[in-house]
Amino acid sequence: MADLEKPELLLGLDSLHDELGGKMVPFAGYRMPVQYPDGVMKEHLHTRSSAGLFDVSHMGQVILRPRGAMEELKLAFEALMPVDVLGLPQDRQRYGLFTNDQGGILDDLMFTNRGDHLYVVVNAACKAADIAHMMAMMPGVEVQPVTDRALLALQGPLAEAALEALVPGVAAIRFMDHRVIGDVWVSRSGYTGEDGFEISVPEADAEGFARKLLAQPGVAPIGLGARDSLRLEAGLCLYGHDIDTSTSPVEAGLTWAIQKARRAGGAREGGFPGAARVLKDLAEGPERLRVGLKPDGRAPMREGVDLFAEDGTPVGRVTSGGFGPSVNAPIAMGYVARAHANVGTTLLGDLRGKRLPVTVTEMPFQPTTYKR
Repeated sequence: MADLEKPELLLGLDSLHDELGGKMVPFAGYRMPVQYPDGVMKEHLHTRSSAGLFDVSHMGQVILRPRGAMEELKLAFEALMPVDVLGLPQDRQRYGLFTNDQGGILDDLMFTNRGDHLYVVVNAACKAADIAHMMAMMPGVEVQPVTDRALLALQGPLAEAALEALVPGVAAIRFMDHRVIGDVWVSRSGYTGEDGFEISVPEADAEGFARKLLAQPGVAPIGLGARDSLRLEAGLCLYGHDIDTSTSPVEAGLTWAIQKARRAGGAREGGFPGAARVLKDLAEGPERLRVGLKPDGRAPMREGVDLFAEDGTPVGRVTSGGFGPSVNAPIAMGYVARAHANVGTTLLGDLRGKRLPVTVTEMPFQPTTYKR
């Protein structure tokens, strides 16, 4: 982790965060704003009602270029994960998962077919390992880390109008579309459950672009704290917490990300690291499942809380938890034995030595508003 006095890396918007009163913390080796003066609760609710601007420049941006045919690149990338890369249309984005030989998740990511190359966005903490992995596993592919661009996320119901004012044409794109408009790379996606965009801009232009967005009606700066509570309400996984190298995509509830072509009987069945475990989990069901959890009362159950059946049998553990400002209640997610994963099941969470009721519930906790 970075030292607060001497952070490992400063991002292009660092001085703007200071000017805006951001509370800066070390995160994945970078100096990042966890919140601004309004605080996490207000920032969260503002994103849901208006529009929030997030600096996510710590994420890894990577370009993959073929040394031969584009189809060879797609197949090489597809061999790293249980996802259909070959079938992704141009100018469309898809969620992906790098798996290891045991069927665990090395990282989750987003990738885009840009016609003659792929554009990939990976998690900050996994960035170096992911780039090394792609270089080692795809010798016929040119792996180019993008080091001169910032990445912003603009999320919420007023995001479309705000970005359209600066980048005309974005209002026409739909969820998981990607466009290159001048120097701006924009996808209609995000990590909050709200309609919105992720926007890559040259680092030299990032501060000016961010200031113009913040000058638009209803746009406010939002920190990492609200980003986490927003993604939890949306039921989205946080790598290193809800998914990791021991977690299979199936037990994580990410089967929607495994297209028919990569499943048993599909056109390109298996062929990715850990395929035996993943396909077995798909066929037979895993031993445990990620579920939504609603604690009774007002006390949040956070990561690490052990979960028990009503008879005292250990059945799982919370991996993410906190207070959901939009739902005005504590919420959590975690893994429980499959026999106890049905919606409506009452479990007990060990909270500071007291076992308190928690109910298995559907996710997302807050309805999504993607523009499809």
